[in-house]
Amino acid sequence: MRTLVLIGIGILLAACQPLAPKTANDELITRTSPHSVAETMDRLEAAVTAKGAKVFARINHGAGAQSIGEVLTAEEVLIFGNPELGTPLMQIDPRMGLDLPVKILVWDDNGQTRIVFLNPAKLGAWYGIEATNPVLIKMRGVLETVSKEASRED
Repeated sequence: MRTLVLIGIGILLAACQPLAPKTANDELITRTSPHSVAETMDRLEAAVTAKGAKVFARINHGAGAQSIGEVLTAEEVLIFGNPELGTPLMQIDPRMGLDLPVKILVWDDNGQTRIVFLNPAKLGAWYGIEATNPVLIKMRGVLETVSKEASRED
């Protein structure tokens, strides 16, 4: 009996332990590029196009800030997508259209060029789509591939 009570207490204590907190590392995937922001963006755009995706926009946040007399370090976003990946996700939940096409941000972080994108598994979770969904897995692979290509040393 004593053993059962101890096991029960152990199970209760384990169940009461807080889950590990989510960190930005779970949601945002970041890498460093040896190139300038502009060159990294050019390389990223070329890699995206080579993968068969369509570039919808390249937004220069620094230029936007400058237009109102404010200052930002170099910071640009590339918005791109492929209907072969986006369509199946929007068929599961049309609200995915709020977050598709995907975006990659490139910015100057105190002299280091950084590339960051949202983990597609997190994006899927917002809409109740399992992280094991093959489209989300493929999307992550594409984002990893193009960001690695953009940050590759020559």
